[in-house]
Amino acid sequence: MFAVITASAALSANAAHVLIVLSDEDQLELKNNHVFKTGFYLNELMQPTKMLLDAGHTVTFATPKGKAPTLDESSNSAMYFNQDEKVLKKYAGLLHDLKLTSPKDSPVVSLARIEQIGIDQFDAIYIPGGHAPMQDLLKDKQLGKVLNAFHNAGKPTALVCHGPIALMSTLPHAAEAIKQLEQGRTVKTGEWIYKKYRMTVISNQEEEQAKSLLKGGEMKFYPQTALESLGAKYQSNTKAWSPNVVVDRELITGQNPASAVLVGKTLLEKLK
Repeated sequence: MFAVITASAALSANAAHVLIVLSDEDQLELKNNHVFKTGFYLNELMQPTKMLLDAGHTVTFATPKGKAPTLDESSNSAMYFNQDEKVLKKYAGLLHDLKLTSPKDSPVVSLARIEQIGIDQFDAIYIPGGHAPMQDLLKDKQLGKVLNAFHNAGKPTALVCHGPIALMSTLPHAAEAIKQLEQGRTVKTGEWIYKKYRMTVISNQEEEQAKSLLKGGEMKFYPQTALESLGAKYQSNTKAWSPNVVVDRELITGQNPASAVLVGKTLLEKLK
């Protein structure tokens, strides 16, 4: 058995089953042995999740090992909800009700379990950000299998902020590519299924502006640099931190936390 989350309303005949993948990690390793406590961003996960549930779709949550994911507490802030404390409380309440972060009661399953269930049982996949995907999702082989399957089937594949770094997992030798990026070398890892796709991810400019979050630490490389080095056609917003969503074939990517709602709307359109 596995947990399927549905809205309380009756399911429509065209309801989709969406796989939502999060990181297992609660910290990101930085340069010079520094470590940054992190996890998923509240709005990036819960805004699209609520939209999917309200539309009558079902969702299943997964992490690589099946561990309960961790909320990045810095995202538990009204600044990500137009400074509206009531809206923040609503989404934080939904997260609590879903018990996603509960070590004991979380409905999250492992990606190995997803493979047992059958990747073809899902109609779309969504991967939110927070820095955590930079630690594990970018090199997780089982996630790479899942994303390859969605790519081959042309099924909607949505990611936001740091989430698009997970697209690296589809590389035949993702771990080697990561080493090359960390060393500032040219990435040579063979063909990438998303090469020449138009996409976005948190920009180098935005990363630089947000460096204070790392409390003196420095990331080993930035997602924009990584995806461009693999052959992505990167598209940025014209004003840092403003919403930006890029759609190319099955791929839906959002640039930053402010893009989460638009990613959710775009995914809903794809599921019609």
